[in-house]
Amino acid sequence: MKNIQNSIIDSISLDGKVVLITGASSGIGRAIAHRFSEVGAKLLLLDINMEGLKQTIQDLSSKHEHRLFQVDVSNKQEIDSFWNNLQPDELPDVIVNNAGIYPIMDYLKVEEEYLMKTLNVNMNSAFWMCQNYVRIRGKNGGVIVNISSIEAVLPFMKDLVHYAMSKAGVIALSRSLARDYGRSGFRVNVVMPGAIKTPGTKALRNDAILNVKLNLIKTGYDFQQRLANGRWGEPDEVAKVVLFLSSDLASYVQGAVLPVDGGFLSS
Repeated sequence: MKNIQNSIIDSISLDGKVVLITGASSGIGRAIAHRFSEVGAKLLLLDINMEGLKQTIQDLSSKHEHRLFQVDVSNKQEIDSFWNNLQPDELPDVIVNNAGIYPIMDYLKVEEEYLMKTLNVNMNSAFWMCQNYVRIRGKNGGVIVNISSIEAVLPFMKDLVHYAMSKAGVIALSRSLARDYGRSGFRVNVVMPGAIKTPGTKALRNDAILNVKLNLIKTGYDFQQRLANGRWGEPDEVAKVVLFLSSDLASYVQGAVLPVDGGFLSS
C-alpha cells in the first residue's frame, strides 16, 4: 500500500524520546509510566509523593535512567522552577498531565481555599505545565496528553461540582491549545477516564461500605448498572490509550476527547 511509511512497531515506539508524566506515584500515572518505559522512553516523573515515585520505578525498564522530581503541581512557582532547571537533554518530547485529586464536598460548604486547591491541582497545573512546554519547545512542536474525567461532560456523582468544573477546564484548555498551536507542530489531546480501579476509588468504595454510607453505596450501584462493559477498568487500560495518543499511531489525531469509560457515556 502507498503512503505507509513506518511499521506498527516503529509507530508505537518511543525509543530515545523523553516523556514527562505528572501524578506518577500511583494509579493511572504509575501505569502510564510502565507502558512508556516498555516502549523505550526516558521518563521524567513528577509527584509530590517521592516515596510513591520510587516505588513506581522499581519495575521499570532500565534501558534509560529515569528521573524523579518532587514537585507540588498546585504551586505555579514550583512548576516554573522545575522547567527553568531542566537540562537540555531532559527537554520532553511528550508531556502527560495526569496529576489530580478527587475531593468530595457539598457544594454549599465549599470555601475558597478548598476550591482553589482543586482547581490548582486538576486544571491550573495543566495550564502552567503546557505553557512552559509550548514556550520551550517553540517551533519544534511536541505532544501533549491531558487527563480529564467523564464527570466533566456528564456529572454523575453528587458533591463534585468543583471537581467536574476543574476537569471541564482541562478539556477547554486542550482543545484551545490544539487549535492555536497545531500548525507549530503540537498535538494536543484529552483522555477521559471513567470507572477505574485506583487507590483513590478503592478507598472511596471501602469507606462507603465500612461506614454504611447509603448515598455513596446507591451511587456506586447506579454507576455499575450503567457500565456497558459491566465492569470497572484497570489503570493500564487508560495507560494504553495515553500511549496511543502519544505515539505516531495517532499522528493525525488532534483536539480529540477520548473516553475510556467502559461505555458509561453511551449507555
